[in-house]
Amino acid sequence: MNTQTAMINGAELKLELLGPEDAPAMIVHHGAPGLGSRSEPLRSFGPFADEYRIVTFDARGSGESADVPPYTHTQWVADIDAIRELLGLEQVIMAGGSYGGFLAMEYALAHPDRVSALILRDTAANTDYDHLAVERARTTDRVVIDEWTIARIGVGGFADNAEFERYWRSILPLYDHNYDPEAVERKARATRYHYATHNHAFGVNMPAYDLTGRLAEIGCPTLVVVGRHDWRTPVPASQAIADGIDGAELVIFEESGHSPQLEEPERFQAVVRDFLRRAGIGGTG
Repeated sequence: MNTQTAMINGAELKLELLGPEDAPAMIVHHGAPGLGSRSEPLRSFGPFADEYRIVTFDARGSGESADVPPYTHTQWVADIDAIRELLGLEQVIMAGGSYGGFLAMEYALAHPDRVSALILRDTAANTDYDHLAVERARTTDRVVIDEWTIARIGVGGFADNAEFERYWRSILPLYDHNYDPEAVERKARATRYHYATHNHAFGVNMPAYDLTGRLAEIGCPTLVVVGRHDWRTPVPASQAIADGIDGAELVIFEESGHSPQLEEPERFQAVVRDFLRRAGIGGTG
């Protein structure tokens, strides 16, 4: 494992690389701007380092990377390409989950010649399904989620990191198929909070986000995976992506919520390896 700090478009970003340098490369983008980090892609895609070069990083404004705006899709896509160029990669497999899936699709559209395959996990091409997340939060029998929290789903508007943490602790119980209060507490404690990043991502970027009219432009092999019980980006959102990209494959994980890569890891890894091999992007193993 190679951990490094790199100056990318004026911001210091924390990168972590795994696997053989001469293997096909996969850049994996985490979700949840201001909450997410490379830790999830490392857990999810680390096992692929036996056959692929795995590139993970904390996006600007998240994890251990610098809080240097702008926190826009255009900037985050430019950062992905700068990382690719820094590492001397001609083509990459582009992978992303949740909000990272938004950016993976945006990258494939902006740099189609650089993407050999696309892997999307629990994501969406627009905000059409956000109301379902609000309904799920309001009607869940798992925990009681107050209206202050519900009003901030997909919107942001936090005054500081203390408010942001309050929100995250309240909403976290919805993410996994099987609710584990101790796991929720561990996740909340391990999170690095960057409220300004999240506010911009959801308060400014998302109202204008809609890739549905451009999905047909994506020409690379595409795998779309989603948990059957995902409260945040439900199955219909993934179905719409798969329907919009010619030849895209949709795989539903029946025992998962928002994170099938962690809740059903063996099946997830088998599905991804099979997809990449059929796409002609086999590894070194």
